[in-house]
Amino acid sequence: MPPPAKSSMNSPSSKPPFAGGNSAGATDSSDGQNLAYGAGGRGAVGGGSGVTADVTPRSSSGTHQRDFYYHHSTDAKPGARGGPLTSSLVSKYAPKPIDMGNGASSNPHFTIDGESMDVHRVKALVPELRHEIKRRDKIIEQYDSQIRQKDDLLKEKDSEIARLKEEVHKLKSVLQLKVDTLKSQESKPDLLSTIDEIQAEPTVVKGPAKKQGVSGESPSSKTLGYVDLTHHEKDFKSKQLIKDALMSNEFIKVLAVTQLREVIDCMYEKRVAKNCYIIKEGERGEHIYVCAEGVLEVHKDDKRLGDIKSGGLFGELAILYNCKRTASVKAVTNTTLWVLDRRVFQAIMMKTGLQKREENIAFLKSVPLLKHLPSEKLAKIADVLEYDFFHENEYIIREGAAGDTFFILNKGEVKVTQMIAGHAEPKEVRRLKRGDYFGEKALLSEDRRTANVIALPPGVECLTVDRESFTKLIGDLNELRNKDYGDEARGAERYHHTKGRTSGNNSTPGSWRSGSDSTVSPVADRPVSKEFENITLDDLQLVTTLGMGGFGRVELVQLIKDKSKTFALKCLKKKHIVETRQQEHIYSEKKIMMEADSTFITKLHKTFRDKKYVYMLMEVCLGGELWTILRDRGHFDDLTARFCVACVLEAFSYLHAKGIIYRDLKPENLLLDARGYVKLVDFGFAKKIGVGKKTWTFCGTPEYVAPEIILNKGHDHSADYWSLGILMFELLNGTPPFSGSDPMRTYNIILKGVDHIEFPKKISRSAHVLIKKLCRDNPMERLGYGKNGISDIRKNKWFQGFDWEGLMNLTMTPPIIPKVKTPTDTSNFDSYPRDMDIAPDELSGWDIDF
Repeated sequence: MPPPAKSSMNSPSSKPPFAGGNSAGATDSSDGQNLAYGAGGRGAVGGGSGVTADVTPRSSSGTHQRDFYYHHSTDAKPGARGGPLTSSLVSKYAPKPIDMGNGASSNPHFTIDGESMDVHRVKALVPELRHEIKRRDKIIEQYDSQIRQKDDLLKEKDSEIARLKEEVHKLKSVLQLKVDTLKSQESKPDLLSTIDEIQAEPTVVKGPAKKQGVSGESPSSKTLGYVDLTHHEKDFKSKQLIKDALMSNEFIKVLAVTQLREVIDCMYEKRVAKNCYIIKEGERGEHIYVCAEGVLEVHKDDKRLGDIKSGGLFGELAILYNCKRTASVKAVTNTTLWVLDRRVFQAIMMKTGLQKREENIAFLKSVPLLKHLPSEKLAKIADVLEYDFFHENEYIIREGAAGDTFFILNKGEVKVTQMIAGHAEPKEVRRLKRGDYFGEKALLSEDRRTANVIALPPGVECLTVDRESFTKLIGDLNELRNKDYGDEARGAERYHHTKGRTSGNNSTPGSWRSGSDSTVSPVADRPVSKEFENITLDDLQLVTTLGMGGFGRVELVQLIKDKSKTFALKCLKKKHIVETRQQEHIYSEKKIMMEADSTFITKLHKTFRDKKYVYMLMEVCLGGELWTILRDRGHFDDLTARFCVACVLEAFSYLHAKGIIYRDLKPENLLLDARGYVKLVDFGFAKKIGVGKKTWTFCGTPEYVAPEIILNKGHDHSADYWSLGILMFELLNGTPPFSGSDPMRTYNIILKGVDHIEFPKKISRSAHVLIKKLCRDNPMERLGYGKNGISDIRKNKWFQGFDWEGLMNLTMTPPIIPKVKTPTDTSNFDSYPRDMDIAPDELSGWDIDF
């Protein structure tokens, strides 16, 4: 125990001797007077706790002070604690009354914890302290018992872990034996099994895990055929039940009325018997369900999560893209469901979106002022058109008022009136109906309106565009009216309005297919460079793994004959590609990368295939993944983030000029070369859609997808500018702005918009402003989508003073310069375990032209 507090008396004899104890206590000081007490330790005999009381007596005159110590001996026997010894101490050291010289005496008082008390009160405290000590001893004994039980349990768990490790070791040995057996049976060894046995220990990743991309099939994929949009009969009650269920979902409820009606009409009835499963955890989902009758039970990991009753909606994530079910749903009673297939939902979104767009373009082409604009500019105007409704007799335009809006009549009829000389009231001069337009001069200048336009019963629906939006997207129309864009001379495709569901001779009734989302056919690519045309898989030797994902792995390989030449070999499992219906995306990746020739895009040299894999032989970037560097640093400063974003911007500039959208931007898909320049990699979700066109395939990484992708409104390169803003935020903050506990929650947060996100102080004001301009909800309003394109982003204040010329000429010094010692130096990458899985054969022949 600590020594007692010093007495105010100078004589050492004033302190009573104390036997050493194992007591633990707390000390509360006040004006140099201490009270120390505790019951934390156990005595050497009887398991009792020692207690020490340090009190300072005061005389009534305040001039006579003595120190007193009460101590429970650690040598006391059970039951005797605080007995004779304590009493004798109190008696021995208690102050005697002081004779005041006038016959009166002073009874000394003590101040303990700020409370004044006499000797009798102090003596009365002893039984209370003894009782408290016993109570605490019992608590300590209970804790001791619990600790012994926990120790026994830990020993059992350690024993179980050791046993399981031994089992795993045995199973790995058996599996490796099977791999070796299969290798010996094949005429050609599996390339991936030749990797050296001795590898670095797998990196233990601390912090967030890598973000995984997700993708649905292309709605017009040739491998899937045509989509049946058959309408299924329903009574009014059933339609209302389905509508209410759909409107309860955050992203479905924002669908257009025509889309919602089509979804309801295309849902079909399914009856499920009691105790049958509708959804099984871990299986891939393709349907959304609405419970019409009955009760369903939801389970996850054999744990019941709840019930679904009539009107309940579930499985909605599956209508967006391929995903594994995260829970099981079982029928508790005989149940009736309404069901919709993902491909039908996507076809509905694509069909309605394309029809609306083509109708808008057809309207625009009927306007003499606009009909000579090139296709891509007409498409931009069509996308920015808004629908406005005007009630009967409502003035749409008033004569003499300033105007900045152009109108096209979509539904209804209007009358045009004008003040005419000699008449006190405006006279009707004409009537306009669907397809007519008015107010087009507002796109040229701020001239006053020359007539009134009034809606006739029962009301009018107009397509409108204001001058500001028009000017941002198209420019000054005065400059465009007489400009020859050379479309006709070069035979450029013009938009044509088509009616009905079909768009080709092969379409069948009740089907939907569109060339606007056509697939990338396996046509011939640019010739393989002579340097690589004779290389085969047999010429390559695996060194180590650079990365891994759901579709396969990326391996570092070297030429057997010249080990100074190394490459990155992307190995994709054919079976998994077919199961997830990603054949079109893989062909698209090959075609785009073989054609790409940019400093800021990794080069694809050649492709191979065998029974199990398709392979892509690519340029290797040994500087490592930007994601790994960001993970280790936490976040980047403005200088580093600006350089990385600038490299991505140059890659986007190259791709967008060729009509290619990327759709999977994130730090995980950015690599540093040996100099420190950032390169775009992994083009699995990239697609060539052309200029002025859109696509409807859901793909991307949940934290990075743009709102229009979630809502299946159709998207173009504007979605890449959204993801650029998200990348900026993640580089500067360390984590992306939109993130939920599951993908659906993440999508709902994205749909709320960037204005609901709180920006941390470490993101500068200029970066904050640029991120918000890139992440506008409306794709047409995003910086980079206007008439000046990416130049508007380069000129932004955040890039002020940036050396764009030095970046393009590769003379700029990067902020991160990786250390790369040899062509096989992988020190900038994490280490990965050896792949013990045996990829199954896939012999359908879809990759014949790979």
